[in-house]
Amino acid sequence: MLWERVSMSSSKITSKYQATIPKEVRKLLDLHPGDSITFHVTKEGTVILKRTQPLDKEYLRALDTTLSEWQSESDEEAYEHLQDF
Repeated sequence: MLWERVSMSSSKITSKYQATIPKEVRKLLDLHPGDSITFHVTKEGTVILKRTQPLDKEYLRALDTTLSEWQSESDEEAYEHLQDF
């Protein structure tokens, strides 16, 4: 199985803070040019890389109008860290 063959991969960061995703990881995550990925950093400093699915922008725009009760200043402060994900 492919998961069993990959234990660890690495890449160097360029001067523009870019890194190449190693071929083994691209294959495991079925990544292709134009795909989106998400980085989740744990409290311990471990980074979890996930392939993310594209969101339907029209659906999100429609949903936004139903959530107007959550648009207060205190809500913005409470949830501002979520923009990092």
